Amino acid sequence: MKLIIGITGSTGVIYGIRMLETLKKLNIETHLIISEWGEKCIPMETEFTSDYVKSLATNVSDEKNMASSISSGTHRVDGMIVAPCSMKTLSAIASGYDDTLVARAAGVTIKESRKLILMVRETPLSAINLENMLKLARLGIVILPPVTEFYTKPKSLDDIINHGVGKCLDQFDIDHDLYPRWGTT
Repeated sequence: MKLIIGITGSTGVIYGIRMLETLKKLNIETHLIISEWGEKCIPMETEFTSDYVKSLATNVSDEKNMASSISSGTHRVDGMIVAPCSMKTLSAIASGYDDTLVARAAGVTIKESRKLILMVRETPLSAINLENMLKLARLGIVILPPVTEFYTKPKSLDDIINHGVGKCLDQFDIDHDLYPRWGTT
């Protein structure tokens, strides 16, 4: 399996980082794009460096590199996850405005009918945000905000992060043990 992972400048970069850590442990090939603001959020929100995050990926492309292999539908991947997905990125994807490699790769993912998961991060949501999400959901894009669940009785922030990441991996039928399944707690 090969996945594109986008990390954009919305709070919650830890979701993208944990996604990469988990996919690396599972030996799943990844191609990472970090937006300018995603990169700025890494040291603001975590103890990690951009170099560490990039080291987790199989391949890394600069967000300005529109000639990257993942900007073409002929480059075969199984899908893409944007974690977190800023409202700016959501808007760009919804309108087909491919101004960054994250938006372009998402557009290619859509046109090639591959699975696209957007971990949108914002609250409260405006009518514009909701309309953009609805537009994409009608195209089959999975809108997966990292909503906190309590039925597993999370004991830490890690438990909550793992649940969000696990829900994304479930969309690709990737086996993991990031959270207990319903009925097993």
